[in-house]
Amino acid sequence: MTSKYESPLSSRYASQYMLKLFSSDTRYQTWRKLWVALARAEMNLGLPITDEQVAQMEEHTEDIDFDLVAKREKEVRHDVMAHIYAFGKAAPLAEGIIHLGATSCYVTDNADLVIYRDALLYIKNELLKVIANLADFANKYKALPTLGYTHYQPAQLVTVGKRATLWMQDFISDLDEIEFAIDNIKFLGCRGTTGTEASFVDLFDGDTSKIDEMNRQIAAEFGFSECFDVCGQTYPRKVDSRILNALSSIAQSCWRMANDIRLLQHDRQLEEPFEKNQVGSSAMAYKRNPMRSERICSLARYLIADAQNAPMTASTQWLERTLDDSANRRISMPEGFLCADAILRLAQNVTDGLLVNEKVVEKAVREYLPFIATENLMMEAVKKGGDRQRLHEIIRKCSMEATAKMKNGEECDLLSRLAQEKEFGLTETEMNELLTPSLYIGRCSEQVEAFIDKIKPLIADVPRETAEINL
Repeated sequence: MTSKYESPLSSRYASQYMLKLFSSDTRYQTWRKLWVALARAEMNLGLPITDEQVAQMEEHTEDIDFDLVAKREKEVRHDVMAHIYAFGKAAPLAEGIIHLGATSCYVTDNADLVIYRDALLYIKNELLKVIANLADFANKYKALPTLGYTHYQPAQLVTVGKRATLWMQDFISDLDEIEFAIDNIKFLGCRGTTGTEASFVDLFDGDTSKIDEMNRQIAAEFGFSECFDVCGQTYPRKVDSRILNALSSIAQSCWRMANDIRLLQHDRQLEEPFEKNQVGSSAMAYKRNPMRSERICSLARYLIADAQNAPMTASTQWLERTLDDSANRRISMPEGFLCADAILRLAQNVTDGLLVNEKVVEKAVREYLPFIATENLMMEAVKKGGDRQRLHEIIRKCSMEATAKMKNGEECDLLSRLAQEKEFGLTETEMNELLTPSLYIGRCSEQVEAFIDKIKPLIADVPRETAEINL
């Protein structure tokens, strides 16, 4: 326990990987690596920087004296300058050339782009695990008839597996957005205070080809093939908007799936995993609450709201830059990633252990199948010489009467009522022969197979594993 406030995303929900990625260690070590890359590129291109200076900087990219940084920042009120000071003390040979020609956003923005890129790659893999779990589930239950719902009212039959493909299709759409965000992240490079590279024009005596080469070398060192074509002091904040929108999209899909699971668990047709010693309620010992799905919905609501920060920030950037983005981004971007990570971990856990109560599903199908089959029954009655319009009215009247009895807690007696109508022309036995659930699921099995075949290349190498959730 700690006496200081801790974000629940850190203490309860997010993975160790994501917590490490957005830690102070990773952020500020990346700053130092960026300073090393800048010095190395400047040295390669003829500026008076030595191998010894670069080597000493490289030796001290991880041993950050955070106490010294905090003390210096309190004096100068500038975090980057405080870190430059501490780095200079750790690498005294290089003290005079650290950050040469750069502005603060060289380290702050490029480090963010590196971290966001790596976080998106991790999120992509976590999303693929959810899709892979659902593919296995959908394939297993592709032919199991279940009651379909429109407006949460009983509708025509679908299958348990077909319903899962609706969730999967949403996730595939999210995957497209994540990949687009990854593919379109570029490096800022070292572009100067207003993006004009004026300081480097001076340093390289007007040889602008060296500036381009410097930026190519630094970008390549961090795995980027391109820099933004033009910029102000910062990288375009539209990047943040695109990223959080993609994370919000995942939250929307997870929320939709988790809501469906909660509804079906209420009807006892489907259940999320429930551990042997899990407690559903402090008072009601019998409870088996869908707490994982509820947590997904809760966190998804937060992430969707958090994602609104980025478009508001992107909309209010003044000219070459303003600083009112900084405090917001320090919170909204890491928390957005941690939240998406937490949601996907829960989604993996739920989709890997979904339980289908097949007898309950079958009972619901049997209860409503007479109503669902009425169109087929009407066609059979027409074949025997019945009048379609008159038969329709008979079905409508008998259905209303049967429904009224069901609302009174009695069994459905629709077929016996129809059999008593001489104009209908079918016996109850004849009608029961038409009540095979598989006759009413259309192309569900075929649709599931086709969909899974289409996405197989995406999930071929994805491990099927149960994600451990923290609490």
